Amino acid sequence: MGDMLIEEPKHTTFEITGMLQTSFNKLFEFLQKEILCDVIIQAGKKSIKCHRNVLASCSPYFQAMFTSSLAESKQNVITIGDIDETTMEMLIKFAYTAKVDLNTSNAQALLHASSVLQFDCLAQACCDFMSSQLHPSNCLGIRELAQRLGQLSLVKKSDSFSKYNFRKIIIEDEFVSISVQHLEEIISSEDLFVDSEVEVYEAVMLWVKHDAEKRRDYLPRLLSKIHLPLLPLTYLRMYVESDSLIRKNLECRDLLDEARHYQMWQVSRLPTAHLPVTDRTRPRKSYAGVIFCVGGRGMNGNPFSSIEFYSWFHNKWVKLQDMSTSRRHVGCVSAKGKIYAVGGFANETHLSSAEEFDPATNKWSELASMSIPRRGLGLCSMGGPIYAVGGLDNTLFYSIVERYDIKADVWSVVASMNCARGGVAVVKLKGLMYALGGNSGSVSLKTCEVYDPHLDKWTFISSMNQCRAGAGAVVVDGFIYVMGGFENNVPLNSVEKYDPDTNKWSFVTPMKVGRGGVGAAALGRYIYAIGGHNATHYLNTVEIYDVENDRWKPGPVISDYRAGAGVAWCSMSADLLKKLVENYTKNPKDCVSFE
Repeated sequence: MGDMLIEEPKHTTFEITGMLQTSFNKLFEFLQKEILCDVIIQAGKKSIKCHRNVLASCSPYFQAMFTSSLAESKQNVITIGDIDETTMEMLIKFAYTAKVDLNTSNAQALLHASSVLQFDCLAQACCDFMSSQLHPSNCLGIRELAQRLGQLSLVKKSDSFSKYNFRKIIIEDEFVSISVQHLEEIISSEDLFVDSEVEVYEAVMLWVKHDAEKRRDYLPRLLSKIHLPLLPLTYLRMYVESDSLIRKNLECRDLLDEARHYQMWQVSRLPTAHLPVTDRTRPRKSYAGVIFCVGGRGMNGNPFSSIEFYSWFHNKWVKLQDMSTSRRHVGCVSAKGKIYAVGGFANETHLSSAEEFDPATNKWSELASMSIPRRGLGLCSMGGPIYAVGGLDNTLFYSIVERYDIKADVWSVVASMNCARGGVAVVKLKGLMYALGGNSGSVSLKTCEVYDPHLDKWTFISSMNQCRAGAGAVVVDGFIYVMGGFENNVPLNSVEKYDPDTNKWSFVTPMKVGRGGVGAAALGRYIYAIGGHNATHYLNTVEIYDVENDRWKPGPVISDYRAGAGVAWCSMSADLLKKLVENYTKNPKDCVSFE
């Protein structure tokens, strides 16, 4: 016989769709009719006959119980303490049907039971449901339950909710009953959503005085988490210093001395080296203010009229009402909670016009115009008046300085700088105004000068290490930081720090990218370098400088690619911040993530 060809054995997979569900339906019928049950779960006064293998398949707790050498593995009746019979019945029913009706009445009991008995998927469903039901009246209790059960995702969401709604939770009955550890965790967070540190101080004192005899010893511990140096000096004197609990405690008095020292430095001209810098002198995100970015120009070369602001708390940029006039190389500053945009260039015309933006109404208003149209000017608020410094047009670079009286809506000329500066950066530090770099009309400058408004006089100070025009400048902790700009059309990534006590400049860590025409502003002890031009492209990227650690990291991008924009820090109440973000964000529910 010839060779026979041996074929590979044929095979197929047979599957009945839905048989698994049918089998579990039958098991549930066995449960209801008590057929083939091999264990009894005793909860309260209720005895529930069920099947070991079903419970073990849903719960590592029961799997370990029934498959180990524990005594329970051989027992016919298992008593479950601390879980009521109704909840236990729902849990066992869930094991057979994978369904449960969650509501506000049973969610906490089910979370407790499913966490203890390791029905993990049900526990997560309970956490998700309770997260959706968080309210100022229940969030602290939910957090305490979640912490006790080790449900860390719910703890985190409850904490975020509590911090965002701090002003509401402190008037609820739950607040005065939380533990000192829980209160300390809440008030230690920079994400606490408050208008000022006054609210934090008063909440702590409310909690302490609810049971002063037992809680007075916690006061130094809690007070150390309050940013006392940021309390208004009048409030410190009238309410904090006069409180008997604080006066009688030496540690509390030391913290109070630190706060007074910081406040004295703010209103004096003590050397910067004497500034007490601690975590307590850093503002929380909600009252650290916001950053506005106004005008500029982008990839098509046309000037923008758009405006957007950055909320540190929400970590997002939000667009608001456009200016009435497009402006590039515009001067921008904030004063008394409003934004001022002055000068600039648009439609082949240099501008002398000015406008004011009120975040509370989301509207712009026209103001009196400067005497000289110009772009590349610096704008600086000196507590009352606003100063427009330097600038340029198509033919001239200016040393002129104009002073704007906000109440009278009038501009007047004051002493000119010692040299012309277009693209100049200006900042205020301890009652003086600094003009930094710029372009003289032929070269970029490294020279700097300072203006004393009481003397109406400009005086040269030490020059920067590098020439730069179109740079960004900010003040943090009594030092001036200047970053980026152009050195004769070459964008810079270098950053310099000026110490007014020694009159010296020093380099710090450079930015990752060269940025000419960059905008800059500070939030807390972080400096934001926004947009600019890197010699080939307009930028929408943002870099954030950590002053304490001398390093840069990426920040949230702005909406438009832009350079020559006006960038300014502005104070803003927590309520207005919340309103603007929620009203002018495409997805308001995404404004705050409780995760």
